[in-house]
Amino acid sequence: MNLTEKDIKTIVESVMNNVESTLIQDSSKVNNPIQLKTITSSLASSNESSHLLSEGEYGVFADVEAAIDAAYDAQGELIKNFGIKDRERMIESIRRLIRDKKEILARLVLEETQIGKYEHKLAKLELTIDKTPGTEDLQTDSFTGDDGLTFVEKSPFGLIGAVTPVTNPTETIINNAIGMIAAGNSVVFNAHPASKQSSALAVTFINQAIEQSGGPQNLVTMVKDPTLNTLETIAKSQKVKLLVGTGGPAMVRTLLKSGKKAIGAGAGNPPVIVDETANLKKAAKAIIEGASFDNNLLCIAEKEVFVLDHVADDLIFELLNEGAYMLDRNKLADVMNFALEENINNSVAGCSYKKRNYLVSKDWIGKDASTFLNKLNIVEKDVKLLICEVDFHHPFVQLEQLMPILPIVRVNDIDEAIKKAVAAEHGNRHTAVIHSQNIDTITKFARAIETTLFISNASSLAGVGYGGEGHTTMTIAGPTGEGVTSAKTFTRQRRTAIAGGLNIIG
Repeated sequence: MNLTEKDIKTIVESVMNNVESTLIQDSSKVNNPIQLKTITSSLASSNESSHLLSEGEYGVFADVEAAIDAAYDAQGELIKNFGIKDRERMIESIRRLIRDKKEILARLVLEETQIGKYEHKLAKLELTIDKTPGTEDLQTDSFTGDDGLTFVEKSPFGLIGAVTPVTNPTETIINNAIGMIAAGNSVVFNAHPASKQSSALAVTFINQAIEQSGGPQNLVTMVKDPTLNTLETIAKSQKVKLLVGTGGPAMVRTLLKSGKKAIGAGAGNPPVIVDETANLKKAAKAIIEGASFDNNLLCIAEKEVFVLDHVADDLIFELLNEGAYMLDRNKLADVMNFALEENINNSVAGCSYKKRNYLVSKDWIGKDASTFLNKLNIVEKDVKLLICEVDFHHPFVQLEQLMPILPIVRVNDIDEAIKKAVAAEHGNRHTAVIHSQNIDTITKFARAIETTLFISNASSLAGVGYGGEGHTTMTIAGPTGEGVTSAKTFTRQRRTAIAGGLNIIG
């Protein structure tokens, strides 16, 4: 489609007007701020029709029922008129276009949410582009014998309703969309309201890529202004056959109450154990990499460290060498005063279903370590992570704080480390990390913690294929048991049996 300069201006304004009015005055607060004019000029320089031209044309609808209906119809067309090779062609088109637009998406996510780091948002987009499985993930099982042939196919559910988090909004949409389309589904998203503009842009790009490859319109949709009411409408719709949610415990509980099959990726509070056999320099580097990545927004990120007492000083030394800054008791108290809030309403929030005395202040989630230091009137360059020594009961140990602050707890032996790590993980069974050269210790911790992701001698990022083997995912379904999701997760098993023994086979 060829667009005039006037058309492009209209398109850009339709995507950006809501963001600009609310964020431009706050751009000075953003870490490494990027003016929205930069994004606008980047979009306007594109010769492609890559944004909302009219209501619903690229999958973003004002009315949630319209979004549901459009995706439902698109899935019917997908199954009727397109095969597996067609789906893979669509997915490759998505990968190409998102790779071309990743800088725009990363900038808009940072401007809109004001959390995390631009370079790490780019890295997450690249990871989902390159390491999200497509149709190759779908393998048919077969059984043959004297009694005939039986094969088990992985078939689509149909229309999927999906919820996405503010911490990884566009990455989750892209990752989910690729896997769900590969499996033959369509999807309607209810994005986190604080990331609705960047989510809309991701949905727009995905649909453009699908149409460019000859696929159906509106295979991926979302409601323009997502709310709890729109989520309820999606969950109750008879056209939605599967629910998938990435976020906190409250969201997972909501999906599980729907009466439909639900895949829930809940929160985590990943502990790290460091024992006396660990390569402390390597361990420190890996811990800093995982805990500081995108300012600790990832649910898999290292959230608290349990280290054997007689190597604790050496580990802290290595952490400081890798870019950490140690908070003394007074500075730690100051951070707690502004980064934590008393739970005066006795709310259930955070990484578990239990009520806690403190909650993390939303104003400080995902901010740079330097922002914390500036608040403390400390001038330090190139600080990646703040560290502090605390006891097991400290709020920073018990809460999934999503801030670049890593509490360190000294323990007497490995049994104490494992016991406290399991307790701090709160039964989420999400992610755990250990640095040790003792295979017996590693095995003992793995059996005790039973997390979906278990990483030894590497950054937590290795668990999703970043510096490690295996495919990536942004939806780690610990609460409902599916684990590291991919295309096959979003399928139904269908068994076909052809009986008759040798007459059939021979």
